[in-house]
Amino acid sequence: MTGSVTAILLAGARPIPDPLAAAAGVAVKPLVPVGGEPMINRPARALLDHPAIGQVVILTQRPDLLAADSATGWLAAHPRVRFETGGQGIASSLLALLEAGDLPFPILLTTADHVLLDRAMLDQFVDEATGADIAVAMVERETLLARYPGSRRTWLKFRDGWWSGANIFWFGSDKARSVIALWQEVEQDRKKGWKILAAFGPFALLGALLRILTLRGGIARIGRKFGLTARLVAMASPEACIDADKPEDVTLIETILQRG
Repeated sequence: MTGSVTAILLAGARPIPDPLAAAAGVAVKPLVPVGGEPMINRPARALLDHPAIGQVVILTQRPDLLAADSATGWLAAHPRVRFETGGQGIASSLLALLEAGDLPFPILLTTADHVLLDRAMLDQFVDEATGADIAVAMVERETLLARYPGSRRTWLKFRDGWWSGANIFWFGSDKARSVIALWQEVEQDRKKGWKILAAFGPFALLGALLRILTLRGGIARIGRKFGLTARLVAMASPEACIDADKPEDVTLIETILQRG
């Protein structure tokens, strides 16, 4: 799969000032310094350095700010990087890019605040997601707390554990469009797990509430509902679900980076 995966790096700017950006005195969150450089640089390099990744599409409302900044200007000059101007929603922006017809599958999507993204995470995710129409990376709570007992995440409980998102997604074929369209409908409620589950039908919602579904089984069942193969990738690296979302996250990430 050398160079065959299209990577999308989400570098959105909120319509309201981001607290991390405001505290750091920068215009948008992807420019917030983490470990001595804008947070977007590390996941961008991880993607560009991985042999499976071909082009990297940076989706942002403010490509001008990233291109003009001396620390991130290299992205605008890189031959395998292109900027696309996103709208207010991730899913609607993705659908627009797909409609344009120049975004080849498979697609790996991740975020500019995934500062700890590295080769090992990408190796596992690409290997396990390949062949699926949709895949999502998650970290089970015990995996995280075994190494970072003080880390606080948002967890969803299922029969096979408590799970938190790792901000890495896979769209393996054009069949993924139907799920992206549904994502567009519930995007404003993406932090509210039960509303997302409800969108997939009453059985999925009831199953989660009664804890009778495993997450793996639930994702596979949702895939079948849409006529596609959907897969959970349970990440081995606890760092996969640590993103730079709050000041305490940045502190933890910088500690991890200092340890190498």
